[in-house]
Amino acid sequence: MRAAGPLALLQLLLWAGAGMCAAVAAPPAPPLFNVSLDTAPELRWLPVLQHFDLDFLRTAMEHILENSVPKWVYDVIPKAVGELERLLPQPFTDEIRGMCSVLNFSLADCILVNLAYESTAFCTSIVAQDSRGHIYHGRNMDYPFGDLLRKFTVDVQFIKNGQIAFTGTTFVGYVGLWTGQSPHKFTVSADERDKGWWWENVIAAFLQRHSPISWLIRTTLNESENFEAAVYTLAKTPLIADVYYIVGGTSPREGVVITRNRGGAVDIWPLDPLNGAWFRVETNYDHWKPAPKRDDRRTPAIRALNATGQANLTLEALFQVLSVFPVYNNSTVYTTVMSAATPDKYMTRIRHLG
Repeated sequence: MRAAGPLALLQLLLWAGAGMCAAVAAPPAPPLFNVSLDTAPELRWLPVLQHFDLDFLRTAMEHILENSVPKWVYDVIPKAVGELERLLPQPFTDEIRGMCSVLNFSLADCILVNLAYESTAFCTSIVAQDSRGHIYHGRNMDYPFGDLLRKFTVDVQFIKNGQIAFTGTTFVGYVGLWTGQSPHKFTVSADERDKGWWWENVIAAFLQRHSPISWLIRTTLNESENFEAAVYTLAKTPLIADVYYIVGGTSPREGVVITRNRGGAVDIWPLDPLNGAWFRVETNYDHWKPAPKRDDRRTPAIRALNATGQANLTLEALFQVLSVFPVYNNSTVYTTVMSAATPDKYMTRIRHLG
């Protein structure tokens, strides 16, 4: 990574077109809801659901199922739903069951919707440290079905004993988190790591009680007491699929990209600011390999960060980096920037390049 350049250079990248930045109308924030972890799991999402058109939500979920779940999976899951109920961890199973009841969906279909969201998260995540030692974390969530999902993106504050236990961004009907923050402790995002045969591997791993990617993020946010504990849990817990976990803390050098297979960590890639590595960029490819030319979001993000400079890094500047094309693209559903040391600054914006 080369030396920091002036902030003006980033502005040229963003506004004069050298970085091909998408244009700038202020993007809207998603609705914010509280979900009480002290409420029974079957009931805790109902106050969220009542704010949405349930007929439209059902139609959207049916569309996602029809266009992302292979037919053979449809044949297998209903027969195995009793076994899955027994194997799936709580409180997620009861949360799904409660939403299914309201939506008039079968438990099998609701489980499949939640698995479908696990399979298609093409994203960009950045963790970085400014020159004063502050840690910043940002992500773009890129998904198919963006026209539908933008309507159902929400920020959620999970409440325990009257306090915010953690915050995340998700889609209505989905119990997992791909983006989240434990206040004054750590931040997490996840990016898909596609290794092929996804559904076959997932069903097999599910039956071995491996965790879905996004459910582990929620569990980690709820249970881990600090950055180190979060990294350990995210690196070691068996998963249903490969993934990249990106974690930011509250102290200097607390930033890492964890490259995962289903069994454990393949690689741990920490910040190393004393040697010039003040940021890490992860898209959907192993960082030690070249990004494919057909989908190189890594290089534009690195250029924009270098143009910003470590001394000029803020959450606002990181948002602008995540607004450079093709880091920000037609599939980008939302952008979140966050810093666990200042949890009140957690910010998500719905994106629409169109």
